[in-house]
Amino acid sequence: MPSPVTADSATTVSRHDLELCIAAAQARVKNPVAGIFGPDSLTWRINREAALFLGAGRAALLQLAHPWVAVALDQHSSLLAKPVARFHNTFRVVFTMIFGSAPQAFLAARSLYQLHTAITGELPASVAAYAKDSRYQALHIPALLWVYATLIDSAITAYHSVLPPLKDAELAAYYAESKILAGLFGLPPEALPADWLAFQIYIGEMSTSQALGVDDRSRAVAHRIMTGAGSWIPIPRWYQALTAQWLPPRFRQEFALPFDSTEQSRAKKALHNLPRIYAKLPAPLRYVGPWREAQARLAHRAPRFLTQRSNRFWIGQPRMPFAD
Repeated sequence: MPSPVTADSATTVSRHDLELCIAAAQARVKNPVAGIFGPDSLTWRINREAALFLGAGRAALLQLAHPWVAVALDQHSSLLAKPVARFHNTFRVVFTMIFGSAPQAFLAARSLYQLHTAITGELPASVAAYAKDSRYQALHIPALLWVYATLIDSAITAYHSVLPPLKDAELAAYYAESKILAGLFGLPPEALPADWLAFQIYIGEMSTSQALGVDDRSRAVAHRIMTGAGSWIPIPRWYQALTAQWLPPRFRQEFALPFDSTEQSRAKKALHNLPRIYAKLPAPLRYVGPWREAQARLAHRAPRFLTQRSNRFWIGQPRMPFAD
């Protein structure tokens, strides 16, 4: 029987920890207008692609597989009542950190930290290595690390589904850049896997460990997400099938996701057709609004109408927050 997982001050992010990470990121900034990463970065090249939405369901379910994350979303989030708002809130923060100016990115990091300070509670039932009534905190470093890891890993999975696979050196460079983003979540460098290979090992080990586990609560939330319950956006069957295929088999079973021969055929067909369809998308659809807004900022002009419309889809408002 694994030891129960607990949270204590030694494994949680403090305000001081966050400010140290922000100071380290700030020291690397060459052009504050270009932001933390800038137009020549792999982070911009990868995260500008609307195809990353293909991995959103996978990332969401992998996060729900962490019992603390699942109960925190259930008790403190609008995920069930307003899933689109939850989508917007997540992408608003992440895209502002990536594509905003340096001041915008740092303000987004501090805002996220403040939000996380209020997310705490007790686990209503034992799940995996987590005991009933154990206290959870959104600022718990292992839980934050898992959330961050699902975003990075799912982004690469989605990117590779429609575009030529990144080379090993590019993956290594992208992961190195992503550690800066992790710092804006408050994650200290020593908490992160050292390199891309270590990161992949971490994902694999977590996926088979008792640090993750699904119960009736997280299973019900997952099914609502995958059917689009509470949202005006219908979830296509091929998207459901693709999400199931991209999950470790353990979680397909624990979430009770259908994945019979029909679902497998849907996923295979989607993976065959998506690259061809994606290659034909016009730029306003292929590249996300926040990236286009960043391009406008670098050109010293306001974002145009189509960019603002794209922003409304991705982040729920016409411009990234915390603008000067």
